[in-house]
Amino acid sequence: MRNAALVFSALSLGAISAWAASPDLRTLAEDSGYERTGRYDEVLRLCEGFAKSHPSQVRCQRFGQTPQGRPMVALVASADGLFEPEQSVQKGRPVVLAQGCIHAGEVDGKDAGFLFLRKVLAGEVLPGILSKLTFVFVPVFNVDGLERFGPNQRPNQRGPVETGWRVNSQNLNLNRDYTKADTDEMKAMLGLLGRFDPLLYVDLHVTDGADFQPDVAVQIEPRLGGSDTLRPFGVELSQRVLEELRKGGHQPLDFYPNFVKKDDPSSGFVAEVPPPRFSTGYWPRRNRFGVLVETHSWKPYPQRVKTTFDTLVALLRGIGDRGPLMQKAALDTDRADAKRPVGSRYPLTYDNGPVPVSLSFPGYSYKLEPSAVSGSLRVSYDSSRPEVWKIPFFGQVVEKDPVKLPAAYYVPPEHAPWLSAKLKLHGLSFTSQSEPVTMPCTSYRIRSRSFAETPFEGRHPVRVEGEWTRESCTLERGGLVVPVAQRAGGLLAQLLEPEAPDSFLHWGFFDAIFEQKEYLEDYVAEQVAEQMLAKDPSLRAEFTKLLKNPTFAASPTARLHFFVQRHPSYDRSFQRYPILRLDSPPPAGKQPIAAGSERYGLWQSGK
Repeated sequence: MRNAALVFSALSLGAISAWAASPDLRTLAEDSGYERTGRYDEVLRLCEGFAKSHPSQVRCQRFGQTPQGRPMVALVASADGLFEPEQSVQKGRPVVLAQGCIHAGEVDGKDAGFLFLRKVLAGEVLPGILSKLTFVFVPVFNVDGLERFGPNQRPNQRGPVETGWRVNSQNLNLNRDYTKADTDEMKAMLGLLGRFDPLLYVDLHVTDGADFQPDVAVQIEPRLGGSDTLRPFGVELSQRVLEELRKGGHQPLDFYPNFVKKDDPSSGFVAEVPPPRFSTGYWPRRNRFGVLVETHSWKPYPQRVKTTFDTLVALLRGIGDRGPLMQKAALDTDRADAKRPVGSRYPLTYDNGPVPVSLSFPGYSYKLEPSAVSGSLRVSYDSSRPEVWKIPFFGQVVEKDPVKLPAAYYVPPEHAPWLSAKLKLHGLSFTSQSEPVTMPCTSYRIRSRSFAETPFEGRHPVRVEGEWTRESCTLERGGLVVPVAQRAGGLLAQLLEPEAPDSFLHWGFFDAIFEQKEYLEDYVAEQVAEQMLAKDPSLRAEFTKLLKNPTFAASPTARLHFFVQRHPSYDRSFQRYPILRLDSPPPAGKQPIAAGSERYGLWQSGK
C-alpha cells in the first residue's frame, strides 16, 4: 500500500489536515495523516467534546445499547439549541440524519463526518446551514463491530491500516435487518428514526467490487421507484449532488456499480431499487429520502474521506436550498397515504427492463484469463491504463409483483404481542379488537414453500406460493387491526404480504405453520380411506382419476394424504397464513395505538 500521507499530498488534500481545530476535536485519522482510524473511545470523547465546545449548537445523545453493553451515541447539531425533534418541527426545519460504520470496516463516514461537523460549526463550509436544518450524526452504528478491531479485515480496501468488522457481535449484518429488526442496534436506530423523522437519511459506506475510475456512488431514493410525488425531488437532488461533485473533481455515479455477471465488466451494470431490508430501501418506503453513499474501496483512504466529506456538503446544501419544498411533498405523501383507497396497487418489488442502453464507462484495462488456482476465468485490472468500457446498462426500472391492498390486515391475538412491538418500531398504527366479531375476510393458503438451504442473517428464509381465498373469519378479542390507510401503508404490505421478499413470513417468524402436529396413523388412514370411498362416489371418481398420474399412483404418502386432508380431523390451520386481509374495517375496537412517535399527528395515540 502506498504511504497514505504521500497520497494525501499528491491528491491535493493537504488542506484537510491544515484545517484549524481544537486538539480535543481532532481525530486519530487526521493526526496520523489518514494512515489510521480511531476506536470507539474516540467517538465517545468527540461526542462529549463537540457538545462541550459548542453547547448552544451540539448535544451528545445516547439512543441505545449494543449486545455487548456499549452505548450508542448521536450528535445533534442545530442553531439556537433546538435539539429536540419537536423543536425542529415547530421551526419547520428538516432533519438530515447521517450514519457511519453500519459495516464497521467501512470507516470513511465516521472520520469524514466528524471533520464535516467541525467545519460546519466553524462556519468554514455551508455557513448558516444549521439554521436551515438539524443535522443528526451517528458516527458508528455497528459499535461492537468497530471494537472487533484489527488489520487485514478489508483486504480489498486501501486503508486505513486497521478497521472494525463488517457485522455485529452476533454475526448479523445490520444493513439486512431494517424490516425484521432482530438486533438491539436496529431497534435503537428505528427508535431514533422515529423520533427525528429525518427528511434525508444518509448511509455512508465503502463499496467492494471491480477496479475502475469513478470514486463514489450516490444512490438516492425515491428516484427510480417509490412515491410519484417524491420521485421528482429525488431526481433533482441527485442531479444537483452529482453536478457539484463533478465540479469538485470527482467521478460520481448515481447507481451501485455491480456487474450483471460477477467479475465480468462486459456484462454491464443494472440500476436497482433496493428491497426494504436495506437502509435505502427501507426509509423511502416511509415516505422520506434515503441516500446510499459508497466510496470506492480501491481509492486511498484520505481520498475516500475527502470524497465522503464533499458528498455530505453537497447533500446538505441541497436540503438547505430545497428542504422546505421536499418536506411539504413528504407530508403531502403522508396525507395521501392516510386516504389510500381499498384496492390500490402496490409493487412489492422492482425489476429491470429487458432492453439496455450502451454505456461509456470510465474503467481500466483488464483481461480475463484462466486461473491455475480456481480453474475458472479470473479478471485482472491495470490501473495505469485508463480506458472507456462500452458496456450495456440496464437502467430502466419497472414495477414487479404488484398487490391490491386491502383496507386492513388482521393479526390474531396469539401473534399480537411480538408483532405489535415490531409495528411500533416501524411507525405503524393499529387498533386492538375489543370484542369478537365474525365478518368476511381473505385468507392465504400456501401451495408450495421453499426454505433456504443455509442460514441467512441468522434465519432460514422461506419463499412461498399460494392463493388468497374469501371466507368468513372471526376476529378474536385482543387481535390487531392494522389499517393500510396510514403513513407507510406500503411498508405494511412489505411486512405482512406473504410473498413480499422481506415479509415476516419470509424471515421465518411464522415457521410453525409449516409443521403438521396432529396426524392419522397410516393404518387408521387406510381404514378411513376405505370408508370415504364407500360413502362418496364423487370422491371415488376423483381418486380414480388421480391414479392415472404415475407420480401420484407410485406414492403411498400422496395417496393416503388425499384422504387425510379431506377428513374432519385434518388441521385446517396447516400451511394457512394467520394474517388476514380485510376489505372493510370491523366494528370499532379500542382507540388507535400509535406507533412510536408519529411526528405529524396523522394518528391519535391511544391508551
